[in-house]
Amino acid sequence: MAGIFQRMSLIFRAKTDKALDKFEDPRETLDYSYQRQLELLQKVRRGVADVATSRKRVELQANGLNTQIDKLTQQAQKALEVGREDLAREALTRRSGLQQQLSDLQVQHAQLQGEEEKLTRASQRLQAKVDAFRTRKETIKATYSAAEAQTRINEAFSSISEEMGDVGMAIQRAEDKTQQMQARAGAIDELLASGALDDPTGTAKDDITRELEQLASTSEVEDELSRMKAQLGAGPSSAPQAIEGVGQPPVGQPVPNQTYAPPPAVPQQPNQGDLR
Repeated sequence: MAGIFQRMSLIFRAKTDKALDKFEDPRETLDYSYQRQLELLQKVRRGVADVATSRKRVELQANGLNTQIDKLTQQAQKALEVGREDLAREALTRRSGLQQQLSDLQVQHAQLQGEEEKLTRASQRLQAKVDAFRTRKETIKATYSAAEAQTRINEAFSSISEEMGDVGMAIQRAEDKTQQMQARAGAIDELLASGALDDPTGTAKDDITRELEQLASTSEVEDELSRMKAQLGAGPSSAPQAIEGVGQPPVGQPVPNQTYAPPPAVPQQPNQGDLR
């Protein structure tokens, strides 16, 4: 049972890490780490300032003790000068106690000074590391941004390529359909022209029909021409020469006399009055 729960816990942690990794932005993580380092550096600097303040306070106390010691020394000398050995002894006794305090302060001052120097060196090393991390952070962020932009561009190109492939296939299908429609139209025209198919509009005619119509039209023209010649009383060859201008004399020569044949008279129908 314990093995099952351990396995489930492992799977849950793996799934959670994968989900978090999907939503994690390395640039934000780097900025957060840099902010934490700045906070740590600020704490170290604050510690250096506190130690320096304590050292300065010890120095002030030591200066005060030195002043009191000098004063007691002078008082002891004056007491001896006036014959007050007891007062001189008391002053020297107090001076001895102050000297012991001064020695303790000097030891404490040395310790604080050593601690201050240690923290100062640590602050300097930490400052150098923070500066190096900041430079590295900006480099990584710039590289990540460039890679992200390149990825988006490649994805865009990939999408465009897929769309262009679809467009190319659509164009090919359109061209195939166009060629198919053209071939179908040409085949229908050929079938209509050969008479294999009936044209419901009646506009399409086969070769034989067109030839027959052409012969009929030519015959009508010849008949009409013969009738016109008969009305004019002209010979079979005079009308074409008159039309085409053949056989006329050159300019400046007299025109020979020609006999004009009037058209035959048409008999008139008698009026009803004449019949009566």
